[in-house]
Amino acid sequence: MADTNLSDGSIKNIRCHHCAGPLSKDMETSNWTVPPLVRDSFSMIGSAVGGTTSAFYGFNHVMPVVRRCIKGPMWLHFLVGTPPVIVFSSACAGVAGGAVPALAQLVSSSYNAALSTPPSEDDKIQKSRTSSAL
Repeated sequence: MADTNLSDGSIKNIRCHHCAGPLSKDMETSNWTVPPLVRDSFSMIGSAVGGTTSAFYGFNHVMPVVRRCIKGPMWLHFLVGTPPVIVFSSACAGVAGGAVPALAQLVSSSYNAALSTPPSEDDKIQKSRTSSAL
């Protein structure tokens, strides 16, 4: 189902007509995939940005609540308030570290699909209708 035999006996790789995804195992390792070095770089950058941003956000929103609820010296506020901020920051870093490379893969696949997919018959009919209406 993934390969189509042509009249001359050669095999042509085809893509899903809905999402333009590869339908054969050979096409999964084509230029549609983001190279591992780029994917790992995006993962590292996403983790750093997600962790740093969420740490700032967490400390700015958690520490005033801790100061209002717990009376005592500043070191006690940090002792109580830091663990939830660390957990929140780690979770955000993990999400961002996974989401950024996935978004890069989505952009790459969509770009390649837009460039390599020939227009369908419906697109040709629609284009001829709009050009004849003008």
